[in-house]
Amino acid sequence: MTREQLIKQIRDKKSFLCVGLDPDVSKIPQHIIEDDEDTIYLFNRLIIDATAPYCVAFKPNTAFYEAYGLSGMESLEKTIKYIKLNYPDHFLIADAKRGDIGNTSTMYAKAFFNRLNADAITIAPYMGSDSVKPFLAFENKWAIVLGLTSNEGSADFQQLKLNDKELYLKVIETCASWGTANNMMFVIGATKASMLGEIRKLIPNHFLLVPGVGAQGGSLEEVTKYGLNKDIGLLINASRSIIYAGNGENFDVLAGLEAKKLNDQMKTYF
Repeated sequence: MTREQLIKQIRDKKSFLCVGLDPDVSKIPQHIIEDDEDTIYLFNRLIIDATAPYCVAFKPNTAFYEAYGLSGMESLEKTIKYIKLNYPDHFLIADAKRGDIGNTSTMYAKAFFNRLNADAITIAPYMGSDSVKPFLAFENKWAIVLGLTSNEGSADFQQLKLNDKELYLKVIETCASWGTANNMMFVIGATKASMLGEIRKLIPNHFLLVPGVGAQGGSLEEVTKYGLNKDIGLLINASRSIIYAGNGENFDVLAGLEAKKLNDQMKTYF
């Protein structure tokens, strides 16, 4: 998906919502487990159908599939194929947080871009340019680099000062020089919304993937206040607050209502 196609979807739907598909079998409604042998895929499919009208992107976190071994990876592949077949206008992010060098990065890119047909993959840039650049060699695919994350541990390294500049700002500035606003985004946690103003000075045109609105306590109002640009420039991810909005037989309906609630708030920014 190109930048222009993504922006068109955002403006047509008046939404910049990304739904995180993070299935935990221990939290999936019991009737789903009893009714279908591929519990994860069925759960995802119902969530996707319920939320697709209100979002522009889906983001499966690969850890929630890898944890179940081969069957989990099969569920991931089926989930992605279902989205690509039925909702081809939705941006598909593989939240894999890969970060290795040289030909290893290239193989990761082939796995997620060619094999699974994801539009984007999240990247940990700690190993430097050769852990990021191989992902930028794929046409109309995106590297989404971890910039400033929501977790408490981000203070351990990301927020340390390096020559009077926080390390995360140096990482964002340097990584942005390797790609363009057409093939690179950055992950910025919603709980760090007040820092978005400084980040926007460095990367005014890049898209930001912003997790943490919802269950993690991030504020949509705060994120948009500091993070919006002329093209919206945001993908706001919500996972648990949507997919586990209910645990009964109407769990998918409640997920859809939760997605709609966020979408209704987003419409006020158009």
